Amino acid sequence: MRRIKSISVTVMLLSSCFLTQVNGQFFSPFKGCVVDANGDCVPNATLTAMPFLRIIPDARGGGMGDAGIAVTPDANSMHYNSSNMAFIEDDASISATYTPWLRELNLNDIYLAYISGYKKIDDLQTVGFALRYFSLGDINFTDEQGIEIGAGKPRELEFAATYARKLTDNFSVGLTGKYVYSNLATGQEIGGQEITSANAFAADLSFTYRKENNITAAGGEFAFGVALTNIGSKVTYTRESEIRDFLPSNLGIGAAMTMNFDEFNKLTLALDFNKLLTPSPIAPGIIDEDGNFIENEEWDKDDSGFGDYREKSLFSGIFGSFSDAQGGFSEELKEVSVSFGAEYWYDNQFAVRTGYYYENPLKGDRQFLTVGLGLKYNVFGFDLSYLVPTNNRRNPLDNTLRFTVMFDFAAFTGAGVN
Repeated sequence: MRRIKSISVTVMLLSSCFLTQVNGQFFSPFKGCVVDANGDCVPNATLTAMPFLRIIPDARGGGMGDAGIAVTPDANSMHYNSSNMAFIEDDASISATYTPWLRELNLNDIYLAYISGYKKIDDLQTVGFALRYFSLGDINFTDEQGIEIGAGKPRELEFAATYARKLTDNFSVGLTGKYVYSNLATGQEIGGQEITSANAFAADLSFTYRKENNITAAGGEFAFGVALTNIGSKVTYTRESEIRDFLPSNLGIGAAMTMNFDEFNKLTLALDFNKLLTPSPIAPGIIDEDGNFIENEEWDKDDSGFGDYREKSLFSGIFGSFSDAQGGFSEELKEVSVSFGAEYWYDNQFAVRTGYYYENPLKGDRQFLTVGLGLKYNVFGFDLSYLVPTNNRRNPLDNTLRFTVMFDFAAFTGAGVN
């Protein structure tokens, strides 16, 4: 087990800190993708530092195919779209989620923990907080020859605070500030460079529109949300690195429709689109019109030894992320992941959820079906979700249950409980 975990940490370090581009990869303008020596398209996913910031933290969203930008808000809405919290009706709530990680490999000390909550200031304003902690357990580090060079406890965390406000009865804005920290292998060395911890400050900006409608005789609601998340400074894991890596800045757009069939039954359908606002990887080689494998002169114009796409500034990377892919607009579309979710509630006490998540095979290839259950009893809420992969690529959450417990402070304020 230790060997497996050592390899996983090494891969994370190489991919998030020191990866420029695999030598021998070439971009084929004719196929519109990066190819290997055999001319077959190979994955060319966008890599960032601290990818744990994009992990869905709660069991409700986890049961709806990772959709959550425009669904009815709760204490975990801060991850998806903080502006949605301005529409929360209850006075205050707190939530805690535990997500096991890599359980199919029998690794019991790797997990993600998430605690979040909110407090309404008045009918227009809501404040919230969240703490995310990702533990990779106890690791025995090894060098390139497999010789043990020490032990450690890799861990990452995020602390965030948010303010959400209604600007009209139907439109709100949210602003979140966060501090993020990543300690993967502090004190170790890779390629002669000492590994240090990485930390940064980041922000989220989001908007939500919610409007009741008469889609059914009992009424319903339509919601639309836009969220810019993890917009923050670039980070490095080494003391002398010339290159810093991007946080997983993301643009999320989501819509949801709730249909009330009667006073006991309602159904919500949700659809989210997400795209990383970071530069697309560029191959160091290219195939010319004669089929020859040649050097890509656009890869390193300043002769720094690093791909120019990695040297972009924060905002240059964000604004250029919509048009910088070598494969043009078709490759940009491949970088958009899609989440679809459905949630049925009976009497606001029992919920059944399902969803599907799709990511292009060349841009990560995460594809899975999710199911989930929810239960509200007095001031308590319980959610659980289960992920079933639909392709041959392993997911850290394959066949894993995640749990969320929520507590509503309405019992102490005298407000009604939904």
